[in-house]
Amino acid sequence: MGRRFLSIWCCYLKADYWVLRQPSLRHTPFVLAAPDHGRAVVQAVCPSAFAEGIEPGITVADARTILSGVEVLDDEPGMADKLLQRLAAWCIRFTPVAAVDAPDGLLLDVSGCAHLWGGEKAYLEEILLRFGQLGFTVRTGMADTIGAAWALARFSKGNTIAPPATHIEHLLPLPPEALRLGPALTARLRQLGLDRIGHFITMPRQVLLRRFGTDFLLRLDQATGHALETLDPVELPSLYEERLPCLEPIVTAAGIELALQQLLEALCSKLQKEGKGIRQVVLKGFRVDNMIEQIEVGTHRATLNVAHLFKLFEQKIPQIEPALGIELFLLIASKVDEIAPLQEKIWEGSAGMEDTGLSELIDRLANRIDIKQIHRFAPAEQYWPEWSFADAPTLHGKIDQAWPAGKRRPVHMLYQPAPIQVAAPVPDYPPILFRYKGKVHNIKKADGPERIEQAWWLQTGEHRDYYVVEDEAGQRFWVYRSGHYDEHNKSQWFLHGFFA
Repeated sequence: MGRRFLSIWCCYLKADYWVLRQPSLRHTPFVLAAPDHGRAVVQAVCPSAFAEGIEPGITVADARTILSGVEVLDDEPGMADKLLQRLAAWCIRFTPVAAVDAPDGLLLDVSGCAHLWGGEKAYLEEILLRFGQLGFTVRTGMADTIGAAWALARFSKGNTIAPPATHIEHLLPLPPEALRLGPALTARLRQLGLDRIGHFITMPRQVLLRRFGTDFLLRLDQATGHALETLDPVELPSLYEERLPCLEPIVTAAGIELALQQLLEALCSKLQKEGKGIRQVVLKGFRVDNMIEQIEVGTHRATLNVAHLFKLFEQKIPQIEPALGIELFLLIASKVDEIAPLQEKIWEGSAGMEDTGLSELIDRLANRIDIKQIHRFAPAEQYWPEWSFADAPTLHGKIDQAWPAGKRRPVHMLYQPAPIQVAAPVPDYPPILFRYKGKVHNIKKADGPERIEQAWWLQTGEHRDYYVVEDEAGQRFWVYRSGHYDEHNKSQWFLHGFFA
């Protein structure tokens, strides 16, 4: 199937928006005006004022001459652009590619979308209904080219659908203005009696080029499909996304979970074929009241594990407020990475950062708390315990330096060693008990000492003699004595860490 485009012309864009802001204007003729070279010029009109003959471009004085009771409001610069941007983003519920067509229109690439609504006629009727519910008066045209769709929306009767390969036939009876030509050029065409596209579309190209120039030929070729024309979407469509329109609006958590499961399976299947895995994925829910609900999860390494991704989303589903119902779900893999299967040795268990279970545990923790609260430590080239490790740059990157072998270190090391009160049978022996935070720990086993000296280039502190001790409850601690025994120094023992 070829490309299909839909042009949406918001006939009274600014006026409709003002009525939404001030409903009292609904039955009052009004215009929006702005100063121009010392005169107040009409920029936009409402339907009732237009019906009286008031058009954009005339002065306010002339408008009041035509209709004395017309209300004049100040136009807001930039308002139309903001409106079109918001409307284009809202139209993503109908197609992944929606663009602004300034000053008063939208352009949608609807290729392959209409069948989701049961055909182009039903698709267009749904769009017209939804714009009417928003409060905007629109006219539409659908065709194989952007130029033809634009022409049909503004110059044909009603909301026209040109079936595939018939757009040129629908262009023939339209005036030259339908080609998006400037007023000077259209005036020249009309002076020559060429007041319909069909009057000149078959004329030799050299004649048209010589008489009307390259811009004329470009617009003609864009409308007929002989020149390429592209859209500039408000949101670039992701290469990896899945859409799920709902037959009935979804209002329950169970319905959201079913939709999410289906979308994850489809998206992971697509990514698997390309050897890629998900790093960041967004679930958007388009509500019937035109609001958008969104939740997002991420993984610290690429994955295609549907169950794991679902588990991450499951914790955030309560954040979605379906209100009157969600009519469309959109799952977007906003970040993907190459994924390579890990080869497992049958005689060794997986461990470390290559362990999938550990990787998924980190993802679940990061989903509950901030990923910044999760740290991975790497060895540093220092002997002093406080300086012997540092934060690794990534959670899953390879660490070049290996941890020192043969030296036991606690799982939890205090940021700053805590002074403890110790009783030792002989000053240079390990303690038989110590007091920490008011609790006495009777030592059952002890191993040590391990002497750690300050770096030779510092030499600013005493050496330390470390012991691994175990109390009667089975808890293990890392304690040390600072420097040689001094009977006048009663707080020379410190607790530095806890073993698992």
